[in-house]
Amino acid sequence: MASKIDVTTLADLLRRAAKAEILPRFRRLGSNDVRAKSEATDLVTEADLQAERMIKAEVAALWPEALFIGEESVADDSALLGRLAGSELAIVVDPVDGTFNFASGIPAFGVMASVVANGETVAGIIYDPMGDDWVLAEKGGGAWLRRPDGEAERLSVAKPVVLDQMVGMASTGFLPRGKRDEVLANLAKVRFLANYRCAAHEYRAFAGGHVHYLMYNKLMPWDHLAGTLISQEAGAHAARFDGSPYLPHHVDGGLLIAPDRESWDLLRREVFTV
Repeated sequence: MASKIDVTTLADLLRRAAKAEILPRFRRLGSNDVRAKSEATDLVTEADLQAERMIKAEVAALWPEALFIGEESVADDSALLGRLAGSELAIVVDPVDGTFNFASGIPAFGVMASVVANGETVAGIIYDPMGDDWVLAEKGGGAWLRRPDGEAERLSVAKPVVLDQMVGMASTGFLPRGKRDEVLANLAKVRFLANYRCAAHEYRAFAGGHVHYLMYNKLMPWDHLAGTLISQEAGAHAARFDGSPYLPHHVDGGLLIAPDRESWDLLRREVFTV
């Protein structure tokens, strides 16, 4: 199924959309170009809307048989998300991941896409417009950093370390209040905690071997399908909090990613006790 979508072509489309619709608006957004969605920090900008519009139109021309699931399309039609589980072939897109950063003028945002075939993620792409390169994976083919000149570097997750030396990222904002307090207290057991407010760059850092864990509770497919596959292809163990596989139709149940199963078990037992 993965062969139905040429991943190089899809990756190039993300790059072209970024250059046409996202980068020209960076640090140039007007007061009418940004609005809040569910809360003050959940933003959408003209860059999100126009980039998704461009990507959607070109996906429809290139792969008309594919269901298109975009973050902004789902914001307009929530029923669209329910079609992902039963779709034979789908392309899932986050036109600007890290919109809060983008709107704040912080150069940490990305463009992400994944390919889902019969309920399984078979390809994932994370494009960094500022660095002008991709991290991508096809199922069974490893995780790669690729540059426009054709240069490629295979990625591997970090080597396991003891708990008090682990550094990583955790998004605790969507945990229930009591559990959030508990997890934040437990995070004193690790060496370092960060949150970039941009899953694209968090997954890139993890797959590149720079950090030892990622944790998320809210699971929207455009935020996590690409990064999870890339992490797994780089050697990681990824699972929901109950130990079950993370699948494209899941929107809850949490997600924990670590360099290996032993590290995952340790983090789940000692830190992420949700």
